[in-house]
Amino acid sequence: MAESFYDVLGVPKTAEADAIKKAYRKLAKDLHPDKNPGNKKKEDHFKKVNQAFDALGDPKKRALYDEFGEEGLREGFDAEKVRAYKQWSTQQGAGGARGGDGFGQGVRLEDLFGNAARGGSDAGDVFGDLFGRASRKRGPMKGQDLESEVTIDFASALRGTTIELRSRGGGAPVTVRIPAGADEGSRVRIAGQGGPSPNAGPPGDLILVTHVEPHPNFRREGDDLHLTLPVTIAEAYKGAKVKVPTIDGSVAMKVPPKSQSGSVVRLRGKGVARKGHEAGDLYVHFEVQIPTGSDAKLVELMDELEKIQTEDVRAKIAL
Repeated sequence: MAESFYDVLGVPKTAEADAIKKAYRKLAKDLHPDKNPGNKKKEDHFKKVNQAFDALGDPKKRALYDEFGEEGLREGFDAEKVRAYKQWSTQQGAGGARGGDGFGQGVRLEDLFGNAARGGSDAGDVFGDLFGRASRKRGPMKGQDLESEVTIDFASALRGTTIELRSRGGGAPVTVRIPAGADEGSRVRIAGQGGPSPNAGPPGDLILVTHVEPHPNFRREGDDLHLTLPVTIAEAYKGAKVKVPTIDGSVAMKVPPKSQSGSVVRLRGKGVARKGHEAGDLYVHFEVQIPTGSDAKLVELMDELEKIQTEDVRAKIAL
């Protein structure tokens, strides 16, 4: 039995959208080609994970997949026709279709499939209409959709970027806009850049799967960003105004007095901004940096500080 998309992501069919996204991100992070160079098995698994999330991460696609399986995700699939045919088949089996080809409710096979239902063509034409496959009467077929991958840096993914793709066949380059807020596994459809039609129809599309390089300081969770920001002992103790880098440029932020390492300040609306979505937030995590020099004056100051600091900093630690 073929592995379902739920099995690929390791989630049950009842999983909520957040659980599906969390499972996908963990797998994508572990299987990313940049972390497993030359590992064909993990690369193939990575592609399966992206395919599964493309289906289950979209509520409409997930509903079609749950009802019809992968067939429901085919280009040109007509869910209403398939439902109608299943209803007719059920009634035929139950002896409920009187008159030979009617539903008993005013719906006729001719209305769904035209001449094929009256014997004017073979069953393949009927099912061709059902599942979006071309029949002899459907005319030129669209070419096959192709899938490719592109890796962009973290900042370009957040801000959006333009890349130039060159055709394998040596044709003219194609300029592609990666929208702002692209994430690991995001997919961009480029119309007309896929495989050629087998019978003079339009070419297929190119599906571009985006991979995002990790950043040394920032990490992303959904549309929120997290930044570990170094601060000095003096800034942490007395409080200070410091510059914080954001997608839109540096902003001034106040470090509250007596901040400890691990303290967090949220900057609203300074996270990922995607079209049609409310911008996420930026969470700034303080990391107090101690001096690393060996100057005698510095050692003297540390000795003085040790005398002043009388509380036991590890008093609350217990097993």
